[in-house]
Amino acid sequence: MRVVIQCGGQGTRLRPYTMVLPKPLMPVKAQPVLELLLKWLRRNDIQDVYITTGYLGNLIRSVFGDGSQWDMRIKYTEEKEALGTIGPLTLLREELQKTFLVINGDVLTDLNIHDFVQTHRNRGGHITVATAVRKTKMEFGVMEQFGGRIKSFREKPILTNQVSMGIYCMEPQVLEHIPAGVPFGFDDLILRMLARDLPAYTYLHDGFWLDIGRVEDFQTAQELSWDNQAPAFQVVAAA
Repeated sequence: MRVVIQCGGQGTRLRPYTMVLPKPLMPVKAQPVLELLLKWLRRNDIQDVYITTGYLGNLIRSVFGDGSQWDMRIKYTEEKEALGTIGPLTLLREELQKTFLVINGDVLTDLNIHDFVQTHRNRGGHITVATAVRKTKMEFGVMEQFGGRIKSFREKPILTNQVSMGIYCMEPQVLEHIPAGVPFGFDDLILRMLARDLPAYTYLHDGFWLDIGRVEDFQTAQELSWDNQAPAFQVVAAA
């Protein structure tokens, strides 16, 4: 199984910190988030990793090298200009000839990779998106209306949604729908696939997941205790 880790973004949501460090090098306790991610992949028997880089990519390459310290094989791509979240996959068309994973470089999770991939294969889809349930409190009163007449009202309701975790299992034919040389995001890809009635599925994960690209989740990660000797992320509330 080959894994592509997307690390080319500028991390604008974490500024001013990311003015100095690329987001994947942001520290969680004493380790960069990308190091935690790579160790999790290695514990899940992943050895072949491609890291897409752009903004401050030279720092990422200098820190992680070829991956031999974890018995991994790491190769890099470099974006001459920003290609979005999915566009960099076009630089790896020749390398991704079988089912592969794509993971955002700011994700921490205990997702069961084997079950995720097996579920994807059993369904026979072109892409499976790992998802989690998140609740969002609205800061405004929400009204439903018909013809301008109010039919219902909820004061600052809590909305429950299934959201993307930034982890995808894909088949090589997905690459046919990604244009080369232009910015192209996951939103562009999934909308294009839906418009063409191509099979795409979700995989609901009910365990641990943090997207440290969000300030509140980055702060939460600092408040947790990490045990990286376990077979998966073992996270407990700090005393």
